[in-house]
Amino acid sequence: MKLLLPAMLIASFSLTACAQAPAPAAGEGAANGTPPASGPDVDPASADGRAVDAIRSINPRVEVDAVGAAPIDGFREVIVSGQVLYVSDDGRYLLQGSLFDIEQRRDLSEVGLAKVRRTLLAEVPESDRIVFGPPAPTYTVTVFTDVECGYCRKLHQEIDEYNRQGIAIQYLAFPRMGPSSEDFRTMEAVWCAEDRKQALTDAKSGKTVPSRRCTNPVAMHYELGQRIGLSGTPLIIAEDGTQLPGYMPPTALRAALDDLAKNADGAVAADG
Repeated sequence: MKLLLPAMLIASFSLTACAQAPAPAAGEGAANGTPPASGPDVDPASADGRAVDAIRSINPRVEVDAVGAAPIDGFREVIVSGQVLYVSDDGRYLLQGSLFDIEQRRDLSEVGLAKVRRTLLAEVPESDRIVFGPPAPTYTVTVFTDVECGYCRKLHQEIDEYNRQGIAIQYLAFPRMGPSSEDFRTMEAVWCAEDRKQALTDAKSGKTVPSRRCTNPVAMHYELGQRIGLSGTPLIIAEDGTQLPGYMPPTALRAALDDLAKNADGAVAADG
């Protein structure tokens, strides 16, 4: 497995460099008076505190979403913008990438990531989402979507079948071209429409959605997608925070959600 250089931390937190100013070089934020980003409340003298300080010594603007014990001795697990980093307890060494348990055949890094995704998504009220679902869904997934994305359009064309499979789709906005784009303004118009569901369907069908401005959550959704580490749309996240692989046909998504539920039940039984 190839490890990414720590220097990647300096610039990797902007998803679309053409739409956003690059992050400052290490130490630059402190020099120009930019305060460090917010993060978990930790004791600076603890192993958690040393891990956070080590990462912020590379980039003071990094927003740490979670820090805690790693599955391997001598390291802390730090989650930043949808990435898992492992920092040695003394704050000297950093590893970036997934930690795979060969014996259990599971990605241990995904456990912490799922928890962070679940926590962040819980901050978004249902009133800020566009929901297509059956009356009593078996499963509910969150989908970051873009009206210009081909696979997002394909997913939406099959929305009735997802609902027949017992799956509710709760859309959040992620205009991939960034805040300065026409795509972003279209998604604002969708979320400002009197009938959001119809406006989203029209936009994904290539129809023009009348321009309309209002207080809307599109910018917040976009920022949230970046914090989660979104790299492409559609991004599907299950209720337990598990990230599913892009577009999935309705029957495949139902099967994947059934498997997640079965595995969760098995884990509970094993713990009991």
